[in-house]
Amino acid sequence: MEQYWMPKKLDFKSLRLCLDNYKPIFLFIRDCGGVREDGEYHVQGREKVSEDLTDKTFDFRKDSSGLHMIIDSEEVFHFPLEDYVKGFSLAYERVEPTEDGVGRMIMLSTGVDPYDPELPEPRKSTLRNILDKHLMEISFEGRVNIKFHSWWKKPDWKYWTVDKPKNVQESS
Repeated sequence: MEQYWMPKKLDFKSLRLCLDNYKPIFLFIRDCGGVREDGEYHVQGREKVSEDLTDKTFDFRKDSSGLHMIIDSEEVFHFPLEDYVKGFSLAYERVEPTEDGVGRMIMLSTGVDPYDPELPEPRKSTLRNILDKHLMEISFEGRVNIKFHSWWKKPDWKYWTVDKPKNVQESS
């Protein structure tokens, strides 16, 4: 999956744009591993939330106590935002057709044009971040549109921002 980095200062605006304009299909949260309550070290992260969002209402609230993830009006996870270093990234899952009809996932490097007409359309977009030593991934159906924001490190590392779907932009 290719990833497109976003400026941290726009994280909650990006999250709001995604939830207001695209269809969330899955929420996944796990810790990043490490020393557990029993004192043992575990490399593998422990799953905290794994929720299919089909036919559910998904939202968030950010206040002075942190970030609250909400499904069907019920809080399912709270991030106090005490350890929050980077901004969101958006990853596209693209599958190239194969003769057997199964398809092959495409792995791309950095600096790729997300709108390259030679690439298949993403079948899924995943917004992800590490917050308070937890990985959070929110998957959306199809493509979440992005647009260039600024350079992080030339010539390949750019910052991107979430963009509204084309049909929403035209009617705005």
